[in-house]
Amino acid sequence: MTSPNSPPSSRLPPVFPEAWASAWGQDRHGLWQSFTVGGITQVLRWIPPGQFLMGSPPDEPERSPDDSDWSERRHPVLLTEGYWLADTACTQALWQVVMGDNPSGFKGDDKPVENVSWQDISENFLPALNALLPGLEAGLPSEAQWEYACRAGTTTPFWFGETITPEQVNYNGNYPYRGGEKGLYRKQTVEVKALPANDWGLHQMHGNVWEWCADWLGPYAPGLATDPAGPPTGRARVLRGGSWFSDGWHCRSAERFGRVPDRRRDSFGFRLARGSSPRQAGSAGVAGVAAGSGTTAAAPDSPARRQER
Repeated sequence: MTSPNSPPSSRLPPVFPEAWASAWGQDRHGLWQSFTVGGITQVLRWIPPGQFLMGSPPDEPERSPDDSDWSERRHPVLLTEGYWLADTACTQALWQVVMGDNPSGFKGDDKPVENVSWQDISENFLPALNALLPGLEAGLPSEAQWEYACRAGTTTPFWFGETITPEQVNYNGNYPYRGGEKGLYRKQTVEVKALPANDWGLHQMHGNVWEWCADWLGPYAPGLATDPAGPPTGRARVLRGGSWFSDGWHCRSAERFGRVPDRRRDSFGFRLARGSSPRQAGSAGVAGVAAGSGTTAAAPDSPARRQER
């Protein structure tokens, strides 16, 4: 079992780079590797194992009092293995090259794909992508993996701190967080790298599009949760992060939202994830790659509460 205080070697991927990687390297955010399909590249960033507080404290501003214990009960979570997470939401260009269509309402190759359901992703896109790149085994992040990565070591409502502005996050600036000044409402998505990345190199974990997670939506249990994967069954799948349409409070790190798996909206998208691969015989491992560089490309370096649709 690993923890934030584990030796550095236990917090590194057992294989790096992997056979499917088209480029790889290390920058100020950590290790990254990318895959390329039909000329479209997606960067994945290494998220090391660790422990964090999931959910929100009872006094967090604009935390819904009606479902706080059910939905946002603060509790410790231990993720015993690291994982790879896309540095952006899936773009329309990547969806197009894999699926041959583009369901999005706000068109743009570098904008996030939207109008996709959990079923569209899990039953169609992911099998098609993984067939094109054997060994990739991409999926959706668990809800715990998503929040851990979003927070990037923070405990505040947003990784930016106690509040956000439209210059940081694409949300409905007519409904700012905790009484802030009104700001820009773009009324559409923006390019996936148009706004700042968090300290782990992940762009727009807050706002732009809600991101589907693997889990069924269900209540948090009290106490330590180790590698939680949500309830075994349910009615709604989890969405996280808020969107271009959202009020500020919907974009908080702890905010949870759920919809039936076949629901599509122009505010629903997703971010790819994959686990840590097992060590392979004869692999150079991280130490071998680091010693020889191995890089093939440059590094990517309280108003009235509206309900989401």
